[in-house]
Amino acid sequence: MSVLIVCPGKDPENWVNALKNQHPGMNVYVYPEDHDTEEVEFALSWNHPRGLYKNYPNLKVIASMGAGVDHILSDSALPEGVEITKVVDDTLTEDMGDFVLSQVMNHIRGLHHYVKSQNKKEWEKFQYKRPQDTTVGIMGLGVLGNAVADKLHKNFFKVNGWSRTEKNCENVKSYFGKDQLEEFLQNSEILVCLLPLTEDTENILNADLFDMLPEGAYVINVGRGEHLVEHDLMEMIDNGHLSGASLDVFREEPLPDEHPFWEHTKINITPHIASLTMPESVVPQIAENYDRMKEEEPLKNKVELDKGY
Repeated sequence: MSVLIVCPGKDPENWVNALKNQHPGMNVYVYPEDHDTEEVEFALSWNHPRGLYKNYPNLKVIASMGAGVDHILSDSALPEGVEITKVVDDTLTEDMGDFVLSQVMNHIRGLHHYVKSQNKKEWEKFQYKRPQDTTVGIMGLGVLGNAVADKLHKNFFKVNGWSRTEKNCENVKSYFGKDQLEEFLQNSEILVCLLPLTEDTENILNADLFDMLPEGAYVINVGRGEHLVEHDLMEMIDNGHLSGASLDVFREEPLPDEHPFWEHTKINITPHIASLTMPESVVPQIAENYDRMKEEEPLKNKVELDKGY
């Protein structure tokens, strides 16, 4: 019985060390080194080559290295009967809350504006807003969405939330379903996308949705790049309906040098760093699921395949 780590483009060394420290004696392979595919029953995965796992006849579990699982579920050749898990980690949720708060504060205080003014040696004051006078709408009220909502509420923002199904979240005015989406958007001065990526949410950040936001609204995408229709965002910023955007995720990463986002003065770019998985923090739950698999016990943080998260 072996564990296979698959993470092209990532350095797996810290993951290997953390797994062996947590679970001495665990046999760990790193793809694509030579190994017996029949030995592997548990895979720790990030952006695996499509179709890879159909070559593992005894595979039982694919564990995502992060909170997202779209990079796994997008593979149409996954073996039948394999269970998929995601990471739920306090460090990740706290970091996401800090990041979104920083982006919201940067926007309402005009800090991006002052960076540009400094580069041009312009002494120009920006009329800022206070948190108490600002309403933030969060799309997606899962673990991360709730953490962000709580962080914003504690910093005196008014917080609305929207989800696919009804949620009861403390200190959040909740909306749900397609029928309540427009009302939610009309009351969101700053829109934060934290939705999982599914067939229903792909391209959800489009011109029709932006048009339902109040004039001057600001967009923060920390979900997935595929949520956003890029041309629609730039068009709605350029025509003045949106005041700008902060983007941490993109359809292609790293963002290509020739992409127009780089030069757009009202789009703030960060390289998918809103919250980074720390192996030493999440490996204990992965090792526990490895033991649960061996003992044929229910797995923690199991993905509901019909929902996609």
